[in-house]
Amino acid sequence: MRHSKMVTATVLSAFLAAVPLSASAQSKTEETKDKAKSMTHDATTAVSDSWITAKTKMALFADERVKGLQVAVETEKGGIVHLRGKVDSAEAKAAAADIAKGIDGVKSVKNDLQVVAPEKRDMVEAKDADIKKAVQSRLSKDSQLKGVDVRADGGVVVLTGNAPNITAAARASEVAREVPGVKSVKNEINVKQAG
Repeated sequence: MRHSKMVTATVLSAFLAAVPLSASAQSKTEETKDKAKSMTHDATTAVSDSWITAKTKMALFADERVKGLQVAVETEKGGIVHLRGKVDSAEAKAAAADIAKGIDGVKSVKNDLQVVAPEKRDMVEAKDADIKKAVQSRLSKDSQLKGVDVRADGGVVVLTGNAPNITAAARASEVAREVPGVKSVKNEINVKQAG
């Protein structure tokens, strides 16, 4: 009888010692499942965003109102389509936005297309190339701004890439704005988070 109580006490002690371990293992399992779901969601978003970009480009090439080669398409997280480039008319600009809005999965459209008559396009593009080169040259002189990419479209400079802090990102806008011919600056620079 005494041996039976001892065995019961030993089994009970082992069970009680294992309970926190199984709770910890269950917590780790849940944590792993959450991470897997998050990674799957991120991968699905990336695939669906690239799918939206491809479908939008195909639709633009298929529509005779828009010259597909004139429109650059990017899709940001969450189905936000961004249109850039130079088109021949306001009708083409509006048509491109309508086409993009009609694609499955598109939540909104940022239409940054510039209307430039074909006969003036060479002059505008040459000027944009000069602006881009000048902005890049000035940014390259600042070690904190070497990770910044530059696009120029109709005198509008778009800054993308990375900066170590918000002050450096603001300085990039200031430097770009000082270049002759720049009408405005859109700062889309990612700031690295401290920590």
